Amino acid sequence: MSSDSLNLFSFRGKIKVLHLTWVAFFITFFAWFNHAPLLMAIAKSLSLTPDQVKTLLILNVALTIPARIVIGMLTDKYGPRLTYSLLLAIGSVPCFIFALADNFVQAAIGRFLLGFIGAGFVVGIRMVSEWFPARQLGTAEGIYGGWGNFGSAAAAMSLPTIALFFGGDDGWRYAIGLTGAIALVYSVVYYFSVTDTPKGSTYFKPKKIGAMEVTSPGDFILLLVMKVPMYAALALLTWKLSSGVALISNLTANLIYAGLVLLYLLDAYKTYSINREVLSNPPAPVHRYKFKQVAVLNLLYFATFGSELAVVSMLPLFFSETFTLDPVKAGLLASAYAFMNLMSRPAGGLISDRWGRKSTLLILTAGLALGYFTMSMIDAEWPLYLAVAAAMACSFFVQAGEGAVFAVVPLIKRRLTGQIAGMTGAYGNVGAVFYLTVLSMVSYQAFFLVICATALLGFAALLLLEEPEGQMAEVHPDGSVSMIDVA
Repeated sequence: MSSDSLNLFSFRGKIKVLHLTWVAFFITFFAWFNHAPLLMAIAKSLSLTPDQVKTLLILNVALTIPARIVIGMLTDKYGPRLTYSLLLAIGSVPCFIFALADNFVQAAIGRFLLGFIGAGFVVGIRMVSEWFPARQLGTAEGIYGGWGNFGSAAAAMSLPTIALFFGGDDGWRYAIGLTGAIALVYSVVYYFSVTDTPKGSTYFKPKKIGAMEVTSPGDFILLLVMKVPMYAALALLTWKLSSGVALISNLTANLIYAGLVLLYLLDAYKTYSINREVLSNPPAPVHRYKFKQVAVLNLLYFATFGSELAVVSMLPLFFSETFTLDPVKAGLLASAYAFMNLMSRPAGGLISDRWGRKSTLLILTAGLALGYFTMSMIDAEWPLYLAVAAAMACSFFVQAGEGAVFAVVPLIKRRLTGQIAGMTGAYGNVGAVFYLTVLSMVSYQAFFLVICATALLGFAALLLLEEPEGQMAEVHPDGSVSMIDVA
């Protein structure tokens, strides 16, 4: 077997860590999307209106935006082993809250808090980057992301059956509660089964915590600009909750808007404090990285993972309403979209490792734009098998694109990998909030066309990306410099 191959049947060393880590990610997604295949049963049980159902979809991805930023920082500071274990344990609690909900407000609170567990993806990106060299990193990150992402498909395929097994009006409650119990148990298993780095390796930490470090004044400005959409997404959610379903009053909404503005200003000041020295005295060229690389990847993940989150949430309803299917069958057919994660995301990482990061992203981004354009034309006159095939073909480009994005993320700056992954991952949730809000106001066909248009914008931004090459420098605690290959 070549040095570039991975023996996935092994359960030692870095392969063991890879398997344990994708399972942790799998469980976070299994729990995070435990509502999607059970929406109709939940709506009936809690007497929810269509607007309230759509609001739950938006709430499910809202908290993940700030959570991924915070979890990225904590991962860089305290290591992925502790961070992932605590995230799984804490994330189990909202599962139980949602399972016990008796009305829309209680369900909304549980769904909002459960978005926190969606930040788990960020932790594994740093863990895998510590264990695998650059020549295997895209493939390893793709396996981690793809097999872990399959948790949403597993939820779609298994939870309706589990709910039927328990039976009655409360079957969905037992199914969702079970996902929380699994997360809680695995948090202990993961903590006692992995280490942050291979034996003898250094875990590089950021010099300061609280905001991302940049290495030039221009990058500082770009970082502040790229923070704006994350706050805008939370403002958009607030608007939806106040004007769409009247969950909060206009006064409360205005207070939240003011709070978001204040929070952004405080965030900008903290970012300035962290980077004050850089603005007056930029580091030597060997220690610099280009933040534009992060900005481009953010936009691409907005279109790829953002659309996946939105489509996974709405596809069962889309198939059910378009082809007049019962909820279980619609959920099983819709799971084909997420099912592609098993091969698509690893394929995106593998192709990036073999044939170049930028060229792979260009091809996959163009493919996903075409895929969503095709899905916009699906209607009741299409044969059902052809509609499912179109969704699966589209999902290949979407998820392979995600794998290709995170084949680049760990190659920008090692000690900041958690924070970079956190910001890029958060942009996926920004995309999901944006797309799901669009869905609440337009037809399914227009919804798919909007995703297509944003993918084309991502393609244009991608032209500015630079292919990772050479080495990155990191400083050991004793002041010595380590050079890490990125090609």
